[in-house]
Amino acid sequence: MQIVELSSYVIRLPLRREVKHASATRRASDNLVVRCLLADGTEGWGEGVPRPYVTGETPEGAMAQLAATPLAEQLGPDAQSWSDVFAICDRFEPPVGEDDPRGSRANALRCAVELSILDAFARRFDEPLRAVTQQFEPARALCTSNRQVRYSAVITAEAPRAERISALKMRLYGFAQCKVKVGMASAGEADRLRRIRRWLGRRMDLRLDANGAWRGSEAAGRIEPLLACNVSCVEQPVPHEEVESLAEVRRQVPLPLMLDESLTSLSDAREAIRLGTCDLFNIRLSKCGGFLNCLRLAALARSAGLDYQLGCHPGESGILSAAGRHWATSVSEIRYLEGSYDRHLLREQLTKEDITFGYGGRAPALSGPGLGVTVDPKALARLTVQRQTQPLR
Repeated sequence: MQIVELSSYVIRLPLRREVKHASATRRASDNLVVRCLLADGTEGWGEGVPRPYVTGETPEGAMAQLAATPLAEQLGPDAQSWSDVFAICDRFEPPVGEDDPRGSRANALRCAVELSILDAFARRFDEPLRAVTQQFEPARALCTSNRQVRYSAVITAEAPRAERISALKMRLYGFAQCKVKVGMASAGEADRLRRIRRWLGRRMDLRLDANGAWRGSEAAGRIEPLLACNVSCVEQPVPHEEVESLAEVRRQVPLPLMLDESLTSLSDAREAIRLGTCDLFNIRLSKCGGFLNCLRLAALARSAGLDYQLGCHPGESGILSAAGRHWATSVSEIRYLEGSYDRHLLREQLTKEDITFGYGGRAPALSGPGLGVTVDPKALARLTVQRQTQPLR
């Protein structure tokens, strides 16, 4: 079976509320959606979230990269098995130029294209997408089968009253874990966190995300006053340019450190292991280049004795939410899980199925072939701001 056409769309998803952290503020998410069409008419869908401050990508740039890629040569071979499909995915090499030392300049694009291919062939093979984890050799040791997973809550930087309402809602909704965005203010951080801890209650696992807000020389001093709030982890304390300083911060602070913006590729991961800059990887499908590459990263983390979480980008549609669910229900020992915020964050849904997590952040494994969700063509038409189609035959 061959791929005969790729269609790509830049969509703008309006958010229910402003999302703010140390690196960005947004009221909408501009995402890249890709449709893969097979010769028998089977179609698959993928999505990526290009973020300039994460991988240096933009939606428009990703469309241009895809238009410049020789798709017939790279994606045209026949595929009759999962190993054939994986080989096709590995052949996809969009042009990135010479300025890509970390190997991540096309990761959101890779994710969107790869997911569309995996979804199409999973539907063709009549298997759920999570079957990929069992079939993909580098991930065999990670493979599991979870009937249910549990997502974390997130508190972004808001006014005190809004934060109080958010924290109390999360406590009443039964979440077991919550991430709090920090680093927006130079003073009052400890008082703010104490208030949030009080509203969340003592039993909830509380971790922090600075989004690279602190300098390497000050990170330990910024973290130290927050330890009294019983924090379990700090994510990306410093900007990527100063990530090497985290090796010393780890020695100064008795708290696990997680890499996010500094963990976009296998090259980043190997360097983090070599330098000893973290205890956990924040793996995200779009940021890290797709489903398969995320499996490779999790396997590498485990082999190095590190933990990992599956994260997400604010503003992911039901396509990426579904892909994340399949990843989470098929990969073992995920420390924290983020995603499936769909109904809680998006003003409009791209998929017909609502797979938003339920009470306590709980969500079931998805059934049906492929992603297990259906793109709503009317919603896609309303949300699309740019489109292109590329035949392979």
